[in-house]
Amino acid sequence: MIQILIVEDDPNIAKLIEATVAIGGYQGTVCDNGKEAFAKMENQKYDLVLLDVMLPDMSGFEIMKNRTNTETPVIFITAKQELTDKVRGLRLGAEDYIVKPFEAMELLARIEVILRRVKKSENTYRYGEISVNVEEHTCKWNGQEVYLTPKEFEVLIFFMQHKDVAISRERLLTAVWGYEYEGETRTIDIHIQQLRKKLNLKDKLVTIPKLGYRLESIKE
Repeated sequence: MIQILIVEDDPNIAKLIEATVAIGGYQGTVCDNGKEAFAKMENQKYDLVLLDVMLPDMSGFEIMKNRTNTETPVIFITAKQELTDKVRGLRLGAEDYIVKPFEAMELLARIEVILRRVKKSENTYRYGEISVNVEEHTCKWNGQEVYLTPKEFEVLIFFMQHKDVAISRERLLTAVWGYEYEGETRTIDIHIQQLRKKLNLKDKLVTIPKLGYRLESIKE
């Protein structure tokens, strides 16, 4: 499971962020002060850090300036919205900069974009008779190559990354089409129908009434 360090000293905001990343199928660890966060970032392995700027003991900017483990991507989440602060954060090595308050869907979308960008996902996926190679952009069912459109391919990968998680249509639009996409959710239904048909997923890619869909794990 993807591990995300949440560095936020406001307990209410920390709980909100933790709940948001859990919806995405990620494991969140909360830290409420700068020095502890710095130690965790230096000595423990995380796939992503969500970092506040204004923290007790050590600011987010100071953490970024002094860290030696620069492989882990960082997204600043802060109330500091001045352009100079955004530029400073990005120049210190952050992948993105989100200003509070923010929508949960926007945060999830940005997390997913960053994780894809730094290749924190697998190159190959397997699900029953389905095998997918991300680098080659190929999909096979029972050894036979199956043609998927680019968006069908991305939708399939997203579900394979989030097995047993109920995914809303809005979240899928955000993750695959981009959080600024304003299309109708009927687009999702069409792509799901095609995936079910092409990959024999009728009984596994199930509909969640009034919400969206879930790819269920294959029982051994």
